[in-house]
Amino acid sequence: MGKLLMTYKSEIIKSMRFLGKKKNTIFLGQSVAVPGNLLYGTLKDINKNQKIELPVFEDTQMGIAIGLSLNGYIPITCYPRFDFFILSLNQTVNHLDKLNYISSGEFNPFVIIRVLVGSKNPVDAGMQHTQNYTKELKSMLKFTRVIELNNKNKIFSEYKKTYKLKKSTLFIEYSEKY
Repeated sequence: MGKLLMTYKSEIIKSMRFLGKKKNTIFLGQSVAVPGNLLYGTLKDINKNQKIELPVFEDTQMGIAIGLSLNGYIPITCYPRFDFFILSLNQTVNHLDKLNYISSGEFNPFVIIRVLVGSKNPVDAGMQHTQNYTKELKSMLKFTRVIELNNKNKIFSEYKKTYKLKKSTLFIEYSEKY
């Protein structure tokens, strides 16, 4: 029997399966429990009891993730478009990123964030769905890691490293590579 071909998507699925087997992980966002975007297919092996389907309210979604983290969960919060993740920046930049600092180490949230840069092929959905704000986020986030997943060979190791470090991380995934 031949070896399975490693693809960008298969490495994302492998990473989510790894995280899904860990104690206290919980996945939240749009299309985590019901179909609707590319993220849904990457969570096919995750137990339905570990998924929280949310409406489109990005700022609140990040607030929920931070709250879950402070209560012992490891949230994997999923945003299907980088363009709409911008709406969570109040919680991400002012709270998640700085909470450990402003609380003098009393609170140390650990949140894994997945953000998709929308594809321009085969159809360009336009500027509202396809922008990449990695550079800007790297300049705003002082304590949260920002990892671009450009290389399929590094996807699993980056997610595994993040789990081991227990350090909040923003992962930028690319729809075009799915």
